[in-house]
Amino acid sequence: MRFLTKFFSNPIYARVAPFFIFVALTACQGRLGAGSAYWIYLAKTLVGAWLIYEMRPFVSEMRWAVSWEALAVGVLVFVAWVGLDPYYPKFMKSGSTGNPADVFGQNSASAWFFNIVHILGMTLVVPPLEEVFYRSFFYRCIASQNFLAVPLGRFLPLPFFATAIVFGFSHNEWLPGILCGMTYQWLVIRKDRLGDAMTAHAITNFLLGIYIVWRRAWHFW
Repeated sequence: MRFLTKFFSNPIYARVAPFFIFVALTACQGRLGAGSAYWIYLAKTLVGAWLIYEMRPFVSEMRWAVSWEALAVGVLVFVAWVGLDPYYPKFMKSGSTGNPADVFGQNSASAWFFNIVHILGMTLVVPPLEEVFYRSFFYRCIASQNFLAVPLGRFLPLPFFATAIVFGFSHNEWLPGILCGMTYQWLVIRKDRLGDAMTAHAITNFLLGIYIVWRRAWHFW
């Protein structure tokens, strides 16, 4: 525990390490057979939740906040993510889970379980980890090595567009990803806090997860 306290007390480690641990686990999905994609997703969701719990005392800006702007942005980004899908080329997907019914059987309890795990993970775990890394650390780190001295509410053109592009290119759906990155960053700047972007991100991902299962649009996973 003393090691963890010392580790997370470093402001860079606290914002960067959990994100990269989560990304590393994502890269392992499907490497041990088709079924491993789902079990590793479950494992990384649990690990991600634990990391959020551990980093929370050291990352003061990682606090959920609700506003009408967050609700509007969350829905708007979801609409753009789905609506733009047929109109641009995608990157090659890696680590996708796809439809768990293909592995565990149609309407099986396991298939429904892993769909629920995926929706919970992308709604509650992904937003804090990604928003802390991209909007709290990466954006401000581009502006200054002393990133904590850079206010969250300050608009800086180079960090704004660079962060949006890197965020977008980290997704298979890079075009809405870039627009998404700019929109979430705008929300952080407008509200001068991270919590609204976390909420908007969670709303987008929750709606997308429901849409994927409802419409069987497994390619988004």
